[in-house]
Amino acid sequence: MTRLDALRLTVAATLVTTAIGGALLASQRSAAAMATAAGQFLDSLTPDQRAKAAFAFGSDDRLRWHFIPNETFPRRGLMLKDMTEPQRRLAHDLLRTGLSASGYRKVTTIIGLEDVLKVVEAGGRFARNKEEYFFSIFGTPGAKGAWGWRVEGHHVSVRFTISDGSVASQVASSPMFLGSNPADVREGPQKGTRVLGEEEDAARALLQALTPEQQKTAIISATAPTDILTMNKNDITPLPAEGILYSALQPAQQAMLVRLLEVYTSTMEADVAAERMAVARRGGLEQVRFAWAGGVTRGEKHYYRVQGPTFLIEFDNTQNDGNHVHSVWRDFNGDFGRDVLRDHLAAVAH
Repeated sequence: MTRLDALRLTVAATLVTTAIGGALLASQRSAAAMATAAGQFLDSLTPDQRAKAAFAFGSDDRLRWHFIPNETFPRRGLMLKDMTEPQRRLAHDLLRTGLSASGYRKVTTIIGLEDVLKVVEAGGRFARNKEEYFFSIFGTPGAKGAWGWRVEGHHVSVRFTISDGSVASQVASSPMFLGSNPADVREGPQKGTRVLGEEEDAARALLQALTPEQQKTAIISATAPTDILTMNKNDITPLPAEGILYSALQPAQQAMLVRLLEVYTSTMEADVAAERMAVARRGGLEQVRFAWAGGVTRGEKHYYRVQGPTFLIEFDNTQNDGNHVHSVWRDFNGDFGRDVLRDHLAAVAH
């Protein structure tokens, strides 16, 4: 080995070590911020409120989730409407610790669409109340052991699982579901709002960038399914290996597929987003597939998915005549922090 080769190896090793160390420090900062915000939120609650908001980490409720209205899926936790204004601010402070600024705007805009539905569906069977979103804490927020938190209601299901907040902290963030009804607000004060428009537009741009031959592979059906295929299942396995592989794309097209992944990861706080992308890359981008079903023109009912060895993204816009979006990010081994907990148990003596 030449001196130059040895120097290159030393520099590469240093860069890897620095990157890993930076990621760990970032995760520790994120986990610490979450623990602080969760602790302040819990401390602000009355005993009765705390009894609704706090659960044991091993509670079955931690794995119970859905994205449909509360009337059809009763939830547990403390609702915004049952909090004082200072408590609501603390609840939102907790939500911000897991989301980027744009992600926070996205989630709060989705919640605000309940006001639009209340007008559109006046007299309907659902309350459509933007204050009926539940905040839940699982376990004891802090620097040791595992704990988690969740925010859930109609069209929002966001959760985080944290293990060993002070040492080699890890933060898991799936399943993560966001929906939008309407997908495109066409009248009223919020006219023009497309809260998940970037998720739709980035995927369609990739589809339109494909050659006719590539589209034959990418488009798996002329008809879109009526919803995401995995729905609210707790355990999922990979969907059929359909669609076009990343490795079959041209460099510019590959960059567009990576950009689509980043649209989803960027909803998260920066270090959580970086870890999501790192896991996807470690799993092998060459094995990631992009599949589309349904119409290709905006406004037509459509569905797409991006699936890699470790993760799955589904996006469906078919309900309400193609104006009602359901989207989800799932991790095959990491949903509900299962990979985080496995690594924690392997690293820590019990």
